[in-house]
Amino acid sequence: MRIKYFLRFTIIGFVAFFLINCAINPVTGQKQLMFVSESQEIELGREFYPSALWGDVGGGGEFRDEQLKKYLKDIVLNIQAVSHRPNLPVDFAIQNSSIPNAWAIPGHVVITRGLLAGLESEAEFVFVMGHEMGHVAARHSASQMTYGMLQQIGLGAAGVALGGSEYAGLAMNVGAIGSSLLLLKYSRSDELEADELGIQYMAKLGYDPKNAIDAHKRLEKLSRDYAKSVGKDSAEGGFFQDLLSTHPRTSVRIDEIEAMIRRMSTVRLSGDGTRKREFQNKTERVRNINELYLKYYDKAARAVEAKKLEDAETLIDKAIMEDGMQAPFHTMRGFIRLKNKEYSSAEQSFHVALSLDKEYVPAYRGMGMVHYSQEEYSDGIQYFEKGISIFPGDVASHYVLGLSYYRLDKNKQAIPHLNVMADAQPKHPEIHGILGICYENINDISSAYNEYVKQLQVEPNNKVGRHAAKRVAALRPYIQQRKSR
Repeated sequence: MRIKYFLRFTIIGFVAFFLINCAINPVTGQKQLMFVSESQEIELGREFYPSALWGDVGGGGEFRDEQLKKYLKDIVLNIQAVSHRPNLPVDFAIQNSSIPNAWAIPGHVVITRGLLAGLESEAEFVFVMGHEMGHVAARHSASQMTYGMLQQIGLGAAGVALGGSEYAGLAMNVGAIGSSLLLLKYSRSDELEADELGIQYMAKLGYDPKNAIDAHKRLEKLSRDYAKSVGKDSAEGGFFQDLLSTHPRTSVRIDEIEAMIRRMSTVRLSGDGTRKREFQNKTERVRNINELYLKYYDKAARAVEAKKLEDAETLIDKAIMEDGMQAPFHTMRGFIRLKNKEYSSAEQSFHVALSLDKEYVPAYRGMGMVHYSQEEYSDGIQYFEKGISIFPGDVASHYVLGLSYYRLDKNKQAIPHLNVMADAQPKHPEIHGILGICYENINDISSAYNEYVKQLQVEPNNKVGRHAAKRVAALRPYIQQRKSR
């Protein structure tokens, strides 16, 4: 009976909550359930942006070309002005990745170097950006967050009805829902709506909507070519294309776009409706540089992964000879020389990278690693901290920064950074044992014991594991005594 009445009360509560939290969709004009306010959308976008730019598929940070960025950002602002949410703030960036892709989150819209270099007209660029901004305009990510919250609330309510105790933690979980859902693929209906919005925005600005079809075909070809360049055969092409892009393009989608265009009224074109010549002139440099990344840098990165360091260095040296102004090229050379324990040369390469781009996170990580490798822990800390200030989600920098503090016997400072690694890689062979030592050194015995136990579950046979086994045996009586009180 208690469960019956509780569920009845819960349903009534949901209905009331639904009525209170309905919002008008800016695109459809219809009411929809929405738990995320516009200000929350913007804040989530602001918090998630560094991870999307540096840590998502492709990573790479921002491609630096201020003149090109200004030209493209002006176009983006024009799209925003005719969109369904013109008052939202929007920033634009070119992501320094060869993977052909584009994405948007509230407050930001981004295209990769690899996709930008493959487009042939301003009209194609406007469609791609309009599509991505259409997702934000229609609040697709906010809808996903709301749906995730509803799932969590449902699970929480069921837990309470059955006498569970986790409902109180629901509010703490909601924040994590937003960031995880931003990574999910949109539904088919969301993609079609974004396509239609992209076409609408093109037409309002005087671009020929037929260029949307060209943009789709272009991205499909670029994705297929990139898949081949990283060693994926045609049999894997469809899967790899889906993996590369959060917006898979198909011939069916193109048919649907053609139908959308046929339903439109006559579009008043500005000029030829493509502005191809100006776009080609403005993007010539990025196309040339993209070729260098494909020809040398990306291959060097794969050679490093395969531990073929000589091949990697030969490739990156050729890249630098053709264009010495790319921070990633010098950073790659620095990491190769770091692996070869050529510390002075590695440090010089990282310095050059930072002189070219003072916000290039991998170069800060590399500088920190140079100092750590030479046991200059205090000198390395400043570089790790600078990199983390730009990209807070850089797990590798958190890890070595934590180890640096640990080596300096600054255990309290080490713990939060080491915990980032423990959360990201809970099966790391040493992290839990090192955390155990840090906790024990600050006299947090319960936390130390728990970390030692985790170390034994993951890797009991290495040096850290053997130490953990001794400490578990020594601390167990204390833990048992505390539990018996």
